Amino acid sequence: MRSREINKLIKGFKGFREKYYSGTEESEYSKRFDGQAPKTLLIGCSDSRVDPALLYSTSPGELFVVRNVANLVPPYEASGTGRHGVSAAIEFAVVNLKVENIVILGHRQCGGIRALMSGQQEKEVSFVGAWMEVAQAARTKVLQKFSNLDYESQCKECEKEAITVSIQNIKTFPFVKQAINASHLNIIGIYFDLEHGTLMEYDEGTQSFNTLKIS
Repeated sequence: MRSREINKLIKGFKGFREKYYSGTEESEYSKRFDGQAPKTLLIGCSDSRVDPALLYSTSPGELFVVRNVANLVPPYEASGTGRHGVSAAIEFAVVNLKVENIVILGHRQCGGIRALMSGQQEKEVSFVGAWMEVAQAARTKVLQKFSNLDYESQCKECEKEAITVSIQNIKTFPFVKQAINASHLNIIGIYFDLEHGTLMEYDEGTQSFNTLKIS
């Protein structure tokens, strides 16, 4: 027997069909039967409150989305060992889809960053703990630079700092560097403050996040 939540999802699919499969020749999906051609790869968090398509009001086919705990990008490693789901998605987006933009979308109240800042990953062996080691440099920098701040404020700073770590990491991929050097690819860091409904963009020149003015 299906739960109430699953029945709600199925009912929601009805609305989806009515919106995107209208029966006309120019429905949203009929335009894309021949394949996808998104211009932007978005690497976001798995947090259920931070849905990129909802946040940016995009249509089907506009974003190629990768979501994981804390929207992290690991550094480049050879493909011969391990499982590289995020790296494979980045490769597909850059090499095959030839996206023009990569957006790394972090957010306020990130559970993964909270676990990192609490040192939880050092106390127990877990998949989340091992994954959050990718952002260990962000935690170290925040603890050194913002030692006078309270825990919540440190978490907020680390959420932003982890975005910069991912920006650095994604540039270690050879095919990403090649696309950047050919002026075919932009890397953008965005921070969503879900408490205030604002977006901030990372400025590599000043190494700071600035609030975007939404007109």
